[in-house]
Amino acid sequence: MSQTTAANPIANNTARRKKLLTGLALLVAVCALGAATRWYLFRSNFVSTENAYAAVEIAQVTPSVGGTISEVLVKDTQAVKKGDVLVRIDQTDARLALAQAAADLGKAERRVRGFVANDSSLHAQIEARDADEIRAAALLASAEADFERSKIDLGRRQALSASGSVSGDELTHAQNSFAGARGNLSAARAAATQAKANRSSAVGTRQANAVLISNSTEASNPEVASARARRDQAAVDLERTVVRAPVDGIVAKRSVQLGQRVQSGTPLLSLVPVQEMHADANFKEVQLRKVRVGQPVVLHADVYGSSVTYHGTVAGFSGGSGAAFSAIPAQNATGNWIKVVQRLPVRIDLNAAELQQKPLKVGLSMDVEIDTRGTN
Repeated sequence: MSQTTAANPIANNTARRKKLLTGLALLVAVCALGAATRWYLFRSNFVSTENAYAAVEIAQVTPSVGGTISEVLVKDTQAVKKGDVLVRIDQTDARLALAQAAADLGKAERRVRGFVANDSSLHAQIEARDADEIRAAALLASAEADFERSKIDLGRRQALSASGSVSGDELTHAQNSFAGARGNLSAARAAATQAKANRSSAVGTRQANAVLISNSTEASNPEVASARARRDQAAVDLERTVVRAPVDGIVAKRSVQLGQRVQSGTPLLSLVPVQEMHADANFKEVQLRKVRVGQPVVLHADVYGSSVTYHGTVAGFSGGSGAAFSAIPAQNATGNWIKVVQRLPVRIDLNAAELQQKPLKVGLSMDVEIDTRGTN
């Protein structure tokens, strides 16, 4: 009886242990099945990474003209609005250049007006040369007539001089008249030739002047237009001595100092448009099979912790992996090769209203989770 009683507790304990182990095994199996079911039906549709950082297209502020810095109105960490004055460059040289360009424009306009006025004057000169040419032609005709008459008179007297009908003095007078008529004829011919040349010169001068004003008004004349463009450029250069903020943002990396001599394109400072912040998430290539542009994203920034949630959408994928764009890219075609899983940067646009409430700064760490089931 005592042996039976002693054996029963041992058997009961063994049976109880088996039941507990069986129950525990069933519990573990149910939990594993539930976890597997949850992963298959829900969690398998999400991909996440902690390798993500806040980023933005930083605006670098550079001057369009060179000069000496006369005033610096901002400092690092200062918030500015688009159009706010950041830096002023001494305007002395720019003002002088504008005055010179304006004077050149005035001279060009006066020259063109002179060309227009010369056109009428040159037309009158051509008419005068026409009259000179007509007068020279008439004088030439008269000289030719005198020459022919004196030639005939001389011939007659020479014929009569042999018989003594004409005195030697009269013959000499006829010879002198002939010589004078011949000289006058040569002079008249030269005058006629000169009159023609003068008219041709006047016509050419007017044509050359007409080229300068043809098919244009004073305002559209190329010389005036060129001078006006130089004046406008000088005015633009004067305006550019005031360097303004191209976007809303936070001043960073200010390197410009008062009195510094800068050239066009010298970096002065950077502006970080925090209101346009996005996230660059570096996912493993094996995580991107179902990731598409437009899918919703949930993000958390380490600076605020899990209590602050950002929402966004997948905006796009980088054109290459981080290794491909590194300073020293991998040379996988040489030496021994070991496969390494690559990461591809994915750009995620953030909700602007949430950014305004909880602004981020460039480079802050973020946790990213993408819902691959659909798009927003």
